[in-house]
Amino acid sequence: MSSPISHGYIVPGIPHPLLVPEQNEGWGRLRQGFEDARKQIEASDADVILVYSTMWPSVVGHQIQANPNPEWVHVDELFHDLGSMPYKFKIDTDLAEELDKTSKSRGLHSRQVNYHGFPIDTGSVVALKLLNPENKKPAVILSSNVYADRAETIVFGKAAREALEKQGKKAIVVVVMTLSNRLFTDFIDPKDDRIHSPKDDEWNRKLLEFFAAGRLEDVAQLSREIHKQIRIRKVVNFKPMWWMSAVMGQDNNYDGQVYAYAPLYGTGGAVIGLTPSRAGVGDKEYDEENVEVYKGDRNVLTSQSELAKQSSAVSTPASAQSSAPADLKKANPVLKTGKAPSPVGAYPHARRVGDLLFISGMGPRQPGTGDIPGGPIKDANGQARNYDVEAQTRAVIENIKGVCEDAGLSLNHVIDVTAFLVDMDRDFATYNKVYAEYFTNIEATRTTVSISALPTPIAVEFKAIAQFPQ
Repeated sequence: MSSPISHGYIVPGIPHPLLVPEQNEGWGRLRQGFEDARKQIEASDADVILVYSTMWPSVVGHQIQANPNPEWVHVDELFHDLGSMPYKFKIDTDLAEELDKTSKSRGLHSRQVNYHGFPIDTGSVVALKLLNPENKKPAVILSSNVYADRAETIVFGKAAREALEKQGKKAIVVVVMTLSNRLFTDFIDPKDDRIHSPKDDEWNRKLLEFFAAGRLEDVAQLSREIHKQIRIRKVVNFKPMWWMSAVMGQDNNYDGQVYAYAPLYGTGGAVIGLTPSRAGVGDKEYDEENVEVYKGDRNVLTSQSELAKQSSAVSTPASAQSSAPADLKKANPVLKTGKAPSPVGAYPHARRVGDLLFISGMGPRQPGTGDIPGGPIKDANGQARNYDVEAQTRAVIENIKGVCEDAGLSLNHVIDVTAFLVDMDRDFATYNKVYAEYFTNIEATRTTVSISALPTPIAVEFKAIAQFPQ
């Protein structure tokens, strides 16, 4: 059977190449990269464009756009000053329905979205308006589940390939993502745009080298090493590579072309093309199971041996380190763990009393490094800084999640939260939004308190209580 994939593309979803390419030379190069890819897409024999967007995050399962003619005027929530993006797309509803079926048959939770006014994300709008401006080919847009691990993401990619094969259709695969993805947190003059850090640029260029050589599966497998070395704590950079490799073919048999690479508001923006070929560098030997059906999280990003090595490197006492759920019995009810930041005083991370786990006040500092996601609220001289409370809130919750997991629990076992904010007026709405992503279905009781300061230069801290099952 011939491949159901004609070409694959990686494109950035930040709106500047669409709306203001003339304001920065790099943004203009990215716009030209889109144009070069558009010409190749238009000349292809593909029946449909399959878009996987990291800018359409889903929390519960996987969502599939199935409205046959979505039409709206979109304004980006961050860069609304750049102007509006009116769109009217054509969706292949038959393929959307088939993909929903194949996803469910492989153990995934999926649903079709089909109602007027459902907001299509900026990344999908940018990609389709620049790559398929006249709707010559119908599209299907897929969400990126923010919690899906490698196994789930690979299965979702295989479900997409199976749906194409069942319908006898050939697709253009478009992944919307940046390479490094750290946006500047302050608005910049267009002429001052740059890659956020030299380390980000170094890894971006290594990825571009692999892509240019057509080594798609090597990029997907390289994710562990990149994850350890760059300063981004989440796997959003690699999730789309796992999916793309699964839907296109888990090998390195591609002709790769980098159309453009440039800073895009601090991130690494790139337009990259991949075409299936028999002249690639060949398959890579898999170092983990090649899953076909999703059966639950397997935590395969980091192996247990790697977790143990990372834990031993954390600058906390040996008694404070843990690589397995703690046995919190009456004789030893205290939990100290390498999965949470080191305490700043004489207290443990948590203590069990009866069937309750009392978790000490937890900030956003990163375990081991002490780095503050989103930046500290003050500099070394005590001067106020701009900071990202969304990143801090998310890190706080992830730290509490780590403590719960080391006690043999999960966030679902949290029954009460007290949150402390140093700037209620500035930060409550954002903190509340992030909190809802994690706790809407948990329904723990909550109290939010405004305070003048915390022991470290952070904006938010949680104190939580979890309950062991009876």
